[in-house]
Parts: sequence; C-alpha cells; structure tokens
Amino acid sequence: MEVILLERVAKLGQMGEVVRVKDGFARNFLLPRGKALRANEANRKRFEGQRAQLEARNLEQKSEAGKVAEKLDGQSFVIIRQAGETGQLYGSVSTRDIAQTVAAGGFNVNRNQVHLSSPIKNLGLHVVPMHLHPEVEAKVTINVARSPEEAERQAKGEQIITVEETSMDDLGLEIGRALEESGGSLGDR
Repeated sequence: MEVILLERVAKLGQMGEVVRVKDGFARNFLLPRGKALRANEANRKRFEGQRAQLEARNLEQKSEAGKVAEKLDGQSFVIIRQAGETGQLYGSVSTRDIAQTVAAGGFNVNRNQVHLSSPIKNLGLHVVPMHLHPEVEAKVTINVARSPEEAERQAKGEQIITVEETSMDDLGLEIGRALEESGGSLGDR
C-alpha cells in the first residue's frame, strides 16, 4: 500500500514522502496513529492544503522535545529491584518502569519513547535512549540496584557484584578439614 507520511518515521521516510509499505503496517500502525494517509488524489490534495500547518506543528514539537532533551540528556535515575547474589534480577526492568521513574523525576515521558533492545535483567548502570521526537534523542542512565546505598556505590564506579572463584583443590582442602574435625573419614561410615 502506498501512503503519504504526515511526519518523519524512522527507517521509512520524511514528512510528505509517498512510500510503499506492507498493508498490515499501514492499517495497524501508520493510519490509526495519524502518521500517514492513504496515497490517493483526494488525500494528496488534502495533504498539500495542510502541509504548512503540519510542518509548523512538527517544528513546534521538535523545539519542545529539544528543550526537554537538553535537560534530560545525561541524567541518572535509580531503580531499586530484588536480585540474586550474581546480580541477576528476579524480574526485569521494562520500558514502563523506566518511563514511570523518569516521570517521577519531573520529566513528561511516555513508555513508547523509551527504546530498549531487550529488558534489563541485571544490576548495574544501563544507558537507555529516549526518542522524544522522531528527530530528537536523549540518553539517560538507569542505575539498577538492590538498595539506595548500593546505587550510590555503583554511581561512584564501584563494582558491586564480586564473583568468588573457588578451585577444586580449595574445595578438597575444605572437605578434608571438615572430616578431620569430625574425627572420621569417608570410609568409616
């Protein structure tokens, strides 16, 4: 299906371009969200009549997003979650969690503006891009920790998760000592 884009769409085109997309993408995403119109003569005339208004609205939204991005870019937000000893979270941190945390920090952000390639599933500092407008992006740091104190230590650059490496020889010595203290050996039982 051919559509006329009413705004810039990533990996597709700029406002005013006529592009060919799959029918489902047009019917289920572009048309219902007001990002495009079907490319027919009536809609082409309608678009040309509204072009100035659409461009003005786009510039206004872009400048507002740019102001928010200046304040938001480089900010750090803390999310407290339960995790195991290895740093693996019992749940995960999703776009909804990040959007709520950023909104609690005083910024107006929707979860569809948060772009994660996959949910965050471990403790640490994670840089997350925020697409505030199709042409404006800001990056925030999400500090996932078990407690506020741990978050402060992570923010300073301290490594929270330490992996203990125990060799088989060490284990053998510990078991041998335990058997000596108990006064027996494996063959006595």
